[in-house]
Amino acid sequence: MIGEIERLLGDEAEALLTYRAKGISAEHLHLPGPDFVDRVFAPSDRSPQVLRSLQQLFDHGRLAGTGYMSILPVDQGIEHSAGASFAPNPIYFDGDNIVKLAIEGGCNAVATTFGVLGFAARKYAHKIPFIVKINHNEFLSYPNKYDQVMFGTVKQAWNLGAVAVGATIYFGSPESSRQIQEVSEAFQAAHELGMATILWCYTRNAAFKTAEKDYHVAADLTGQANHLGVTLQADIIKQKLPENNGGYEALKFGKTHKKVYSELATDHPIEWTRYQVANCYMGRAGLINSGGASGDNDFAEAIRTAVINKRAGGMGLISGRKAFQRPMSEGVKLLNLIQDVYLAREVTIA
Repeated sequence: MIGEIERLLGDEAEALLTYRAKGISAEHLHLPGPDFVDRVFAPSDRSPQVLRSLQQLFDHGRLAGTGYMSILPVDQGIEHSAGASFAPNPIYFDGDNIVKLAIEGGCNAVATTFGVLGFAARKYAHKIPFIVKINHNEFLSYPNKYDQVMFGTVKQAWNLGAVAVGATIYFGSPESSRQIQEVSEAFQAAHELGMATILWCYTRNAAFKTAEKDYHVAADLTGQANHLGVTLQADIIKQKLPENNGGYEALKFGKTHKKVYSELATDHPIEWTRYQVANCYMGRAGLINSGGASGDNDFAEAIRTAVINKRAGGMGLISGRKAFQRPMSEGVKLLNLIQDVYLAREVTIA
């Protein structure tokens, strides 16, 4: 197992697998483990029904009982258009195959739309935990606009057997205040019905991308987005893997502290991701990083992301396009390789 991980990491293997974090110490983190719900959520205000739903997520698939999660997310048919998402492998126009991939791939859960899970409910709700993505960026308006709007209600998600709801907020966007209010109300309703909550904490503002860098994936800005997400009582935070740092300083807005850059989140991907975990209340809300778009080196990129997430103190990976934009057997293999990182004892906390 570790040999395949090292092979896929290539020249980065030693740097990523042996690095020791120098910023925020692992001893301050609430790390994933078999007792995570008892240790972290049981003392909280979450109801027994929410604790049961969270435990269902942790107890399914190849990572059952580890405290880590591997989730298949497929909302791209709306977010990016069905053609852009499913043309590489047209079987996924039929949402039944999305759920099959999650099951065959040994995932903890499948996160997808009302439409997909509505058609699959009676066939699969008792076989794999459902996470309903309740809002989306509708991508058919011309010119294109970027705004997450509700596509259904929390009660609908509960009725089709979901154990959790997921939502996106575009922090930094002109619409973010409305999205914050909508998602806050939806998450309260979900908790009242006994469901867990997952927030896609994305940053979006044209000013966040300069000629030199794209600060939408900066550790400091994504970290603050995470912090806002946990404040909204998200149980799990989904975030893009950080690729740089210094967004506040480069864009010259908001407030930060020099120690963020000199000590807490210095120039290493594990340090940047550790800073994301720290902003999730030191890991009380688990950080799952996204797998990103499909390309020429999907297996290597997915393993790299998983290693960084695990060693930083994260809770897992949520990988979609890399898995479903290829033959199902290859998608299953990719998901299993990601899970192998979290099963490998040799991949330790940095």
